[in-house]
Amino acid sequence: MKKTIFGLLALALPIMMTSCFKDEPLNAECDIEQVIFHSTEADKVFFNLSDTLQHVLYTDTLVKVNVRYNAPIETVTPEFKLTPGATIECIDGDVKKGKATYVVTSEDGNWHRRYVVSLVPTMVTVADTMKFDFEHYELDPTYHKFYVWHNLLPDGTLGNDWANGNGGFKISMSNAQPDEYPSVPITNGYDGSAVKLTTRDTGPFGVMVNKRIAAGNFFLGSFDVQNALLDAMKATHFGIPFAQKPAKLTGYYKYKPGATYIDLKGNAVAGKTDSGDIYAVFYRNHDAAGNPVTLYGDDVKTNSNIVALASVNPMQVTSEWTYFDIEFNYSKEIDPAVLENRGYSLTIVFSSSIDGAIFQGAVGSELCVDKVRLICTREE
Repeated sequence: MKKTIFGLLALALPIMMTSCFKDEPLNAECDIEQVIFHSTEADKVFFNLSDTLQHVLYTDTLVKVNVRYNAPIETVTPEFKLTPGATIECIDGDVKKGKATYVVTSEDGNWHRRYVVSLVPTMVTVADTMKFDFEHYELDPTYHKFYVWHNLLPDGTLGNDWANGNGGFKISMSNAQPDEYPSVPITNGYDGSAVKLTTRDTGPFGVMVNKRIAAGNFFLGSFDVQNALLDAMKATHFGIPFAQKPAKLTGYYKYKPGATYIDLKGNAVAGKTDSGDIYAVFYRNHDAAGNPVTLYGDDVKTNSNIVALASVNPMQVTSEWTYFDIEFNYSKEIDPAVLENRGYSLTIVFSSSIDGAIFQGAVGSELCVDKVRLICTREE
């Protein structure tokens, strides 16, 4: 009898296990998480060997890597790390020729996502002035809920170097209309369109996660939406590779603080008035061992790799467009060879609340910015 029972159990166990496996839902994610570029001549293709590994943010569908001018890109082969169970297919082009389009399909087969991977030959040139007029913007292509901006590149195409925290605000205030987000465009700028940054209340969800405000922010770099709640300081990735020596930053702004400055717990701070923030940081984007360096919210002004800072301090409260002209103060010498190989990065940052990174400030604080100019000098 015991043998019969054990025999039945032995037969039933695989069936039960199979049933459990069948009930496990297949993964519905279809994302590229990393692209690893292999090449027998990587040092002739990429400015830095660390560029061969590209981490792809959840919100990105374009993987663009600047490579050396006349580089042998025909030697490059991409390898993809995908979300579990997903598959990838090239549907157009060839990375070896500079550009390819891929479709990633989820494990359950129900979801698809299109990516473009491109290697862009880049001749290092020096322009006296770079212009940022904030005229190119659109609703986010994925959600159509908030605005994103594009910068005009030297070849006349549009780039994606400007970022903001609107994607994080969507988590707490998903019903907000596009113009109710912290970072929005306005058409009545100093000259054409401008950026308006407003410190917003994040509602009940913000109270629950102890992030009661969202300052309007706008910066050169990228924003990692997936990390916005887990580690907000690491969600902001400041800086883009930059092969010129910045000398000063100019532009126009208007600023008004909100009525009541609150601390992290939502308590009003008597006698404290909010302030906006405009600054720029130039830094080495690799450490002494050759590892890539990115500045985040907790070290964007203090990292040891910083070589120069420029800041509007103090910021005036003004309802009229006010001109600013700030010089970069260098604490370290520039290495011309490193500069030529895009071994430095630059970020320009605007925020409606100077303490917004630690979720302190005044709801309603408003900073408008327009006609920004970055003046560079040639490093001999």
